[in-house]
Amino acid sequence: MRTRGYSFGTFGKSPPKRPHPGLRLDGLAASLSAQMTQKPVTIYDTTLRDGTQGEGFQLSCLDKLRIARALDEFGIDIIEGGWPGSNPKDVEFFREARRLNLKHARLAAFGSTRRAGVAVGDDPQVRLLLEAETPVVTIFGKSWELHVTEVLRTTPEENRAMIRETVAHLVANGREVVYDAEHFFDGYKDSPEHALGTLEAAAEGGASCLVLCDTNGGSLPSEILQICQAVKARLPGTPIGIHTHNDCELAVANAIAAIRAGASQVQGTINGYGERTGNCNLTSVIPLLQLKLGIPAVPHLDKLRDLSYFVDDVSNNPHFARAAFVGRTAFAHKGGMHVNAVRKLARSYEHIEPASVGNSQNILVSELSGQANILIAAAGLGVPLEPGSPEAAAVLQQVKDLENQGYSFEAAQGSLTLLLRRALGRYRKTFDLHEYHTSFRQYRDGHQPVCEATVKLAVDGNRSLTIAEGRGVVNSLDLAIRKALLPFYPQIDSISLVDYKVRIVDGHDATAAKTRVLIVTSDGQNEWGTVGVSDNIIEASWLALVDGIELFLQDGGA
Repeated sequence: MRTRGYSFGTFGKSPPKRPHPGLRLDGLAASLSAQMTQKPVTIYDTTLRDGTQGEGFQLSCLDKLRIARALDEFGIDIIEGGWPGSNPKDVEFFREARRLNLKHARLAAFGSTRRAGVAVGDDPQVRLLLEAETPVVTIFGKSWELHVTEVLRTTPEENRAMIRETVAHLVANGREVVYDAEHFFDGYKDSPEHALGTLEAAAEGGASCLVLCDTNGGSLPSEILQICQAVKARLPGTPIGIHTHNDCELAVANAIAAIRAGASQVQGTINGYGERTGNCNLTSVIPLLQLKLGIPAVPHLDKLRDLSYFVDDVSNNPHFARAAFVGRTAFAHKGGMHVNAVRKLARSYEHIEPASVGNSQNILVSELSGQANILIAAAGLGVPLEPGSPEAAAVLQQVKDLENQGYSFEAAQGSLTLLLRRALGRYRKTFDLHEYHTSFRQYRDGHQPVCEATVKLAVDGNRSLTIAEGRGVVNSLDLAIRKALLPFYPQIDSISLVDYKVRIVDGHDATAAKTRVLIVTSDGQNEWGTVGVSDNIIEASWLALVDGIELFLQDGGA
């Protein structure tokens, strides 16, 4: 089946090249405070900084600019762009970001307090934060006395002065300051008075929000709740935020616990990217706030899945299919009883409407299917079946028989479409295959290996024989069949094979085991998956390859 890729909206556009309109730093403190007052929970995104600390998550300056614009369009309140003093890429980002002309979000530069024993006005890192010219500056300081004495090698009094003076200096220069209390929960457990004293120092300096950080990711929701309540009791007039890591798979739960305790800012990353096991996943927290707790978070929640896929795509990472809310399988139904219930009443097995987060219901067809699976899948593929009809029963039995042989149609709806059309007599044969042959020759004289394929077929009785060389068996077969069909179907030149996966179905027979091949074919706008199974990997590849081409020729390509 051809499936349209996710919509980028304007996420894919480069930032507009227009003059910098000015940062309007005057009155920013009052402006952001008013925004936080009007909105119960502010969404603070740190994908561009904390997210890039995760293994395998790397962004160029252009990537960061594109994601920043996407976050703004989605409705994120504050976007943390990076640490201006840490690397040239972040310096370049903040220079280029002045042309973003964000409509909703405020941009934040991230950094540290002044160094111990150094006047805040003389600290080069603090100076770089001001030179970034962002309306918001986020700094972190040490909450854990262990870090103060053993890592910074200074005194608790100097540590509080570092926090207070840095915040005050930035505020005096017209910046809104968010204070990240690093290792706050660990520090509080060791010495509550010391940890609370660091927060008081930041508040005295004029910080607009005190963000409590579970930097090691080791706290439980019950601990988060109790400690946040203690902070609110000690500093009742100062907004607090929450920044959690996912080392115990509790980052989202901990963030919700903090919000329950009165936190008015939640920090996280798109898709949970971040150091070690990642940060609090905003693609989970945001719908939880808006749909479960009734707290308005973003204006365009139905674009959540698009944003999730966009960030994965820009960072060149595979999307996590089982992700809550936005994953491909988040609303997938496979068991026959489940599908039968969903067909009658979707909310019987779906906790929200998939469209509310930009996702959609996905009915899978497998050996676990009931007739309802087949009926819904057929309707979605434009091949309607009558409930209880012999055709529906026959298709269901055929699917179960094929899956018993090793087929899988969950990611191969192109092959399922052809199966349905054949069962209903709506299949139109586009060519007749006579034979194909492949060969691989390895030379000892240094000559490059040669892989060759020969295909004999006929279209409306007109025979064609072609030979093609490729970089492998599948590539040579692909080239040969295209070459054979091109005189009859010139439009075949517009499609290409974009993915190829091989899986051993049953390894008991070792090299003679059955092999399942999944192929994804694309015409540049749509893509469709097909499957082939055989105890011969070449035959399995050929079956999947031919299905992909046949569907194109039948479905608008011919």
